[in-house]
Amino acid sequence: MNLSNNKILITGGGSGIGLALTERFAEENNTVIICGRRKEVLRSVAARIDNVITYQCDLSLESDRVKLFKWIESEHSDLNVLVNNAGIQNWMHIDQEDFYNKAKIEIETNVMVPIQLATLFAKHENLNTIINVTSGLAFVQIAKVPVYCATKAFLRSFTLSLRHMLKEKGIEVIEMIPPALNTDLGGKGIHDAYPPVSEFVEAVFQQLGEGKQELTWGFSDTMYHATPEIIAETFQKMNV
Repeated sequence: MNLSNNKILITGGGSGIGLALTERFAEENNTVIICGRRKEVLRSVAARIDNVITYQCDLSLESDRVKLFKWIESEHSDLNVLVNNAGIQNWMHIDQEDFYNKAKIEIETNVMVPIQLATLFAKHENLNTIINVTSGLAFVQIAKVPVYCATKAFLRSFTLSLRHMLKEKGIEVIEMIPPALNTDLGGKGIHDAYPPVSEFVEAVFQQLGEGKQELTWGFSDTMYHATPEIIAETFQKMNV
């Protein structure tokens, strides 16, 4: 994809990886639309970063996803890039009473949201790029976040098929595969010891500039290239 002069929708663009992508794309002379539930967060980002447009919605609701698409069609028909970044991570055990309900919400956000948005925006006349944000945990699992790992493995598989399906329409499908980073994903403080998001974003922007369609860094790059034996060993180490 071209790194500048795009109009880009980033779901979950107000925090974490989404915010770092918003900042970096804005630096490259792109217009960035971010959406999320918290109006004050969206306003704060737009006040600080030029070329940012906000749209408040709850992507866990199918009706809000349709409304978002219709708004884009009506108000921002020149949008050409969709970044499916929004996601949640629940640290939980199957013995917990609320495990199933949390799992449903996690699957809705991490799986159904990118599926529906890809389905809708594939029909958008000017769309030329979809970026799906998966995880290094698509390759090897931490049992403390069992549903999260499964959703990211699903999204990776779906992304590979989507790339094939949309090739003849001229829509490029890119997978962005982050490792654990210093964000609030899963809860405040859980990931404080991990690398800053800015380092990951700089690395993937270099890879985007090189025309790569699967963007890895650090742990995710190691797992992307790992043999089944190394993945099995890593699983054992991560789940002691």
